[in-house]
Amino acid sequence: MDIVSLIPQFGGLIYTILAFVVALSVIVAVHEYGHYIVGRWSGIHAEVFSLGFGPVMWSRVDKYGTRWQVAALPFGGYVKFLGDANAASGKDEDAMAEIEEVDPKALRRTMHGAPLWARTATVAAGPVFNFVLSILVFAMIFMVEGEARDPLTVGKLHPLPGDVQELREGDQILAIEGVVTPDFDEGSNWSDFVRALPEQPVLDFTVLRDGQEMQVQGPWLFPPLIQQVAPRSAAMDIQLAPGDVITSIDEEPIYAFAQLKDKVESSDGRALLLEVWRDGQTLDFALAPRRTDEPRAEGGFVTHWRIGIVGGMALDPATERTGLGTALSGGAAQTLRIIEGSLSGIWHMITGAISTCNISGPIGIAETSGAMASQGAQNFIWFIAVLSTAVGMLNLFPIPALDGGHLVFYAYEAVTGKPPSDGALKVLMAVGITLILSLMIFSLSNDLFC
Repeated sequence: MDIVSLIPQFGGLIYTILAFVVALSVIVAVHEYGHYIVGRWSGIHAEVFSLGFGPVMWSRVDKYGTRWQVAALPFGGYVKFLGDANAASGKDEDAMAEIEEVDPKALRRTMHGAPLWARTATVAAGPVFNFVLSILVFAMIFMVEGEARDPLTVGKLHPLPGDVQELREGDQILAIEGVVTPDFDEGSNWSDFVRALPEQPVLDFTVLRDGQEMQVQGPWLFPPLIQQVAPRSAAMDIQLAPGDVITSIDEEPIYAFAQLKDKVESSDGRALLLEVWRDGQTLDFALAPRRTDEPRAEGGFVTHWRIGIVGGMALDPATERTGLGTALSGGAAQTLRIIEGSLSGIWHMITGAISTCNISGPIGIAETSGAMASQGAQNFIWFIAVLSTAVGMLNLFPIPALDGGHLVFYAYEAVTGKPPSDGALKVLMAVGITLILSLMIFSLSNDLFC
């Protein structure tokens, strides 16, 4: 094989790894900082704050006596509090005995000698900071994007094949084919509005332009335009890109995204021949749709054939600024939807309703990181927020060695008045670490074989 042909693949691999490391480092740093800062506020001393594992590449000690370091393996991180034996906050019995012998009052500054409330707050802070990061990122994106202005106003027109495009930026669309456009807060009415439009490639628009009402022609409102390509999808594998317009399937012309959706869903996995318009050129592709498990709005999952693209309108609506309160509530709602969808997915995998191939491991997450980064900063930042929510949620699972496991131990202590015995903790921690390693191996096998 010509080594020159490997350069693009090598460059793509480096880009993917870099995106993965950046995404993971941001999430880990926020998670561990939550533990650190709440622990410090609670009177628990942090000896080490490490971003990464393995050999230390850089470190410094701050005025509080905490060593901040960056290690060579950037695939995680930890905070080691006084009295901890390891990164999982196991108890260092020798260190605790020595502290008690030298200065019994110093036990208050250890993780294992601090009051129950301080330990609970410190452990819970990691996942909470992950959720806060997600909410703030989603809110920031909502504020940047803004809310669609009523009535529907043309903000940007997407390039499309064909000559019929008489709409202009700034046009207020009052009606299409005589059907009055609803306000954007009338969500259910939008579906009825689209269904009421005649199925034809060219539509008559009633617009308000420079204070005058007029009739112009424009394309079908939802053309087969690719606005986003899903990571690790059939579309990404053949390098379809945002801005592409699929003009025919198996030599049959299409003009609406719904037609594309019907063709894909009825394919039963059969390879489809696509004709794609890209920047004035026509390209031919072949791809086979893949079975995908998707959450339903009412709960549960449904399996469809998908090629991995997201469509949208032929135009981007003009927007107006979103208020901070609205953006934050939207960010919280988005974070909650991710948690609910993830928990539903896990339950349906356990019951066998959907495939366990929906669990991705480090390779899948790395590929997704690179794919989202390649589609722009906003998509990549959105992905970091989604992943941060997932990390926060997983850390709350009641598995020993995870934050959720520690919180279960603290709940037991709150009820019984004493913590589990050191022997029981050692056994439970070993079981927890075994479960985590097993899940990592299983997810990695999914990446390789699903």
